[in-house]
Amino acid sequence: MRWSKAFIPTMKENPAEAETTCHRLMLKAGLIRMLTTGVYEYLPLGWKVLLKIAKIIREEMEIAGAQELLLPVLSPAEIWKETRRWDDFGAEMFRLKDRKERDLCLCPTHEEVITDLVRREIYSYRDLPQVWYQIQTKFRDEPRPRSAVLRARQFIMKDAYSMDVDEEGLQKSYQSQYSAYKSIFTRCGLKYFIVGASSGLMGGTGSQEFMVESPSGEDTVVICNSCDYAANLEIATSVCLPAEHSDESLEEVYTPQKKTVEEVSSFLHTHPNQLMKSLLYIVEDKPLFLLIRGDYEVQESKLISVLKTAIFRHAQPEEVTKLTGAKVGFISPIGIKNIPIMADLSLKGAQGMISGANKDDYHFRGINLNRDLTVDTYADIRLIKEGEACVNCGKPLRITPAIELGHVFKLGTKYSESLKANFTDLNGQEKSVVMGSYGIGLERIMAAAIEQHHDENGIIWPLSIAPYQVVITVLNMNHPQSVEVAEKIYKDLQTRKIEVLFDDRDERAGFKFKDADLIGIPFRITIGERALKEGKIEIRFRETQEITKISPEDAVGKINEFLTKN
Repeated sequence: MRWSKAFIPTMKENPAEAETTCHRLMLKAGLIRMLTTGVYEYLPLGWKVLLKIAKIIREEMEIAGAQELLLPVLSPAEIWKETRRWDDFGAEMFRLKDRKERDLCLCPTHEEVITDLVRREIYSYRDLPQVWYQIQTKFRDEPRPRSAVLRARQFIMKDAYSMDVDEEGLQKSYQSQYSAYKSIFTRCGLKYFIVGASSGLMGGTGSQEFMVESPSGEDTVVICNSCDYAANLEIATSVCLPAEHSDESLEEVYTPQKKTVEEVSSFLHTHPNQLMKSLLYIVEDKPLFLLIRGDYEVQESKLISVLKTAIFRHAQPEEVTKLTGAKVGFISPIGIKNIPIMADLSLKGAQGMISGANKDDYHFRGINLNRDLTVDTYADIRLIKEGEACVNCGKPLRITPAIELGHVFKLGTKYSESLKANFTDLNGQEKSVVMGSYGIGLERIMAAAIEQHHDENGIIWPLSIAPYQVVITVLNMNHPQSVEVAEKIYKDLQTRKIEVLFDDRDERAGFKFKDADLIGIPFRITIGERALKEGKIEIRFRETQEITKISPEDAVGKINEFLTKN
């Protein structure tokens, strides 16, 4: 491609709307443009990168024995209602009606669609196992789109689905996809790590995420530098040191207009860990008390896993008063009947605690959980903190932002049971298909590569996903010999199927150099009048800035040698 004919709208200044490194460089290098909030156009350079990523994915899926198909983006509401996710997705799902007033959605994911296909086409154990995948556009009405393509409302995913007769088969399929993912991210030039993760609305028996540590990440992960423990903050656990408080009798204390943990602990001259936050939730229209220590917060993703539903909310102030007789900030389950209680593990065996007295402006002091109330369920529902002890080795944990590249799930029979996707086994018994789901965000790979491979001058693409492998820069397009040498090298590279961008623009050398560095092409061939007088041209490796001087006749062979090594 000749640069003078290409559409590469680079920018000199940093775009004001850019929030992160990858966002800034994707805009400056002319990879993307925003159409509307959370929706991006992929310009030629950006699309070439995505196609390279898709090619790697397809090659690894082929090795893993997966078959590519393409599922519709437009989906009927009925199959989502069968799994209850029509309600669970809430406002994140783009919904619409057709001209006959039938409910439809733009798929945020495709578990329902693939399972509907399975129930219509898979009948016998002889039809299994199967692994199907697609590269398709997804839609989610994100409440706060950010970091350009990292948290967008329209995005491209590779999602694969495995179908097996039993858990043993699922484990094999899961491991195959897991291995393929490692190969994909390695080939894309990424340094990644793997964490345990929440299945969230996907459900199932287990999941893992492939992550890249980055300040631009929209996810938060917990890492132990002393052992191999790593988990998404959504499910991370730690050693919770008990708050040491002595047992004492239950008493009412006057706390005028003191509602928050900070206000109450300051007024009563005590540490927040002596407070027990009593939170009233409504779970599928039924009240539930959640108890957690005052120095912790509830991690709602953990709550989803424990409750097995995402349909819950904080009770409204009027509901709180109706159920407890007090305002928010002065409630507790003590003395309240017919409302189940779930407490965080940090409160197990706790005594000498402080919480609301179900009476405005009053709190109870000296609460002993084993004596003063009956907890129905203890569960890990707290958000852990930096520096807490690792559950494996006891060393301090580190919390850091990260970009999620991919996610693998063991769905089990969650969707096949809901949608009645059954098969007949060897003994003639009808059973539910055992499934797995495996997703990769193509734009996330591109963004993560930029986050990991850049400098103050621009992007440094890994060779495997670079839009071009070589850029030819002619310092003076009015020098006939320079142009003649460039044209020959350009044609020879094309003949060898080496992807080359010929900067034939009549611009200053410094301008061309800056553009070449910005868009991050791995190798730059520089052709100038002075060097040609000595019978030389320059090859510069973008990553190391190492320069090799060589004769024009040897340039193509040297580039081929570099490409083979790298």
